[in-house]
Amino acid sequence: MRNVLEELERRRDIARLGGGEARIAAQHKRGKLTARERIELLMDEGSFEEFDMYVEHRSTDFGMEKTKFPGDGVVTGWGTINGRVVYVFAKDFTVFGGSLSEAHAKKIIKIQDMALQNRAPIIGLFDAGGARIQEGVAALGGYGEVFLRNVLASGVIPQISVIMGPCAGGDVYSPAMTDFIFMVKDTSYMFVTGPDVVKTVTNETVTAEELGGAKVHTTKSSIADRAYENDVETLLQMRRLMDFLPANNKSGVPLLPTKDVPDRIEMSLDTLIPANPNQPYDIKELILKVVDEGDFFEIQDQFAKNIVTGFARMEGRTVGIVANQPMVLAGVLDSDASRKAARFVRFCDCFEIPIITFVDVPGFLPGTAQEYGGLIKHGAKLLFAYSEATVPKITVITRKAYGGAYDVMSSKHIRGDVNYAWPSAEIAVMGAKGAAEILYRAELGDPEKIKARIDEYQARFANPFVAAERGYIDEVIMPHGTRRRICRALNMLRNKQAQNPWKKHDNIPL
Repeated sequence: MRNVLEELERRRDIARLGGGEARIAAQHKRGKLTARERIELLMDEGSFEEFDMYVEHRSTDFGMEKTKFPGDGVVTGWGTINGRVVYVFAKDFTVFGGSLSEAHAKKIIKIQDMALQNRAPIIGLFDAGGARIQEGVAALGGYGEVFLRNVLASGVIPQISVIMGPCAGGDVYSPAMTDFIFMVKDTSYMFVTGPDVVKTVTNETVTAEELGGAKVHTTKSSIADRAYENDVETLLQMRRLMDFLPANNKSGVPLLPTKDVPDRIEMSLDTLIPANPNQPYDIKELILKVVDEGDFFEIQDQFAKNIVTGFARMEGRTVGIVANQPMVLAGVLDSDASRKAARFVRFCDCFEIPIITFVDVPGFLPGTAQEYGGLIKHGAKLLFAYSEATVPKITVITRKAYGGAYDVMSSKHIRGDVNYAWPSAEIAVMGAKGAAEILYRAELGDPEKIKARIDEYQARFANPFVAAERGYIDEVIMPHGTRRRICRALNMLRNKQAQNPWKKHDNIPL
């Protein structure tokens, strides 16, 4: 028995060393933590239980039988984050560069299956160079098995990917199918083919950072949802995020204690909207003043800034926030904003997270660039997402709600449950000037007549009352009471039941 215990400790010590002290030192020199250090930071202290610590690859090609490491380049297991069960795998760059082998894949697959069966979130920490070339199709088969489980788990349990180093080739497609992707600035990158291959095939010279760094994927491609300064900040933010997310699609949103009272009055909101209708204001000020304790976890904060998405709490319960941002492009909807918001709305609907929508939108962005880029289809994605969503949906129109964008932004016509408007709301087909110039085109040569027509249209439609008269707005509310109204509406809608017609799946315009 003693010999067995000694052998156990010896094997554990070897496994914990990963690729050895020299490679661990090299990892630290790059400003990166090791796989096990990352897990230690991510999970509650002492809660992590590792699986398959002793697994080794079985490859014999290219002399691989001579080089084996316990764990085979990935650390897998489960633990708790703030007391809630979470499954995790972390690629170990110190072992074969974290490359995926058949044995490596089987470890991840086991964790994926356990997470799905036990209806608990799964987090993947990526720091790897892709498939292990020496294993050929066996490695590719392993990827396929991982991808399949990403799809099966989609909409059932939250799947979070954290890119903490290289993520290339087949490795990128698993994160791409998860719910959220986060990156570390300067040390992480994602691409299907690296700079060397790009140079060979296209003769284009590009660095890894330019090709797939955190800045590229948070500002241009929208692949990543946020990027943080270093490993420590990233992992601490993941702990924060998990507090907002349900364990699965049937568990309901988490409830956290709060000292913020539901009927809190914010008098400053009464002066948030500028007197000049063309003057911008920061919609984030409204969000922070309405939600619990000003705590807002923004998603894709650097991409399509004309719309804001993220998680907050009302009376301790998670809600999703979607809001037009007048500070950027006057809050107009374009292709990028529509895609960004549509994906977020669908995530919230998957996991029974109520959606609060703040509307100040002058319409869709005109121009050839948008039309050629598929604005019609991308705008339809947001319309589709809101229309199919069966979770509680509360809408507050703060100022402009013009044209088709009024319909799209969770209007009553696409099953908005409770639709409020501030007294400053303007609900119309378009702005007064544009409308008057179309309606009274024959009078364009007379500035005084046109001005009178504009004033007439403004007085008739630049208010919330026409929509309220038709029941499209449930109530015109004072801005300072917005939090109280939303909290009451959420409580009223807590037991909402709505069913869409049976279908195998929908056919959202991708």
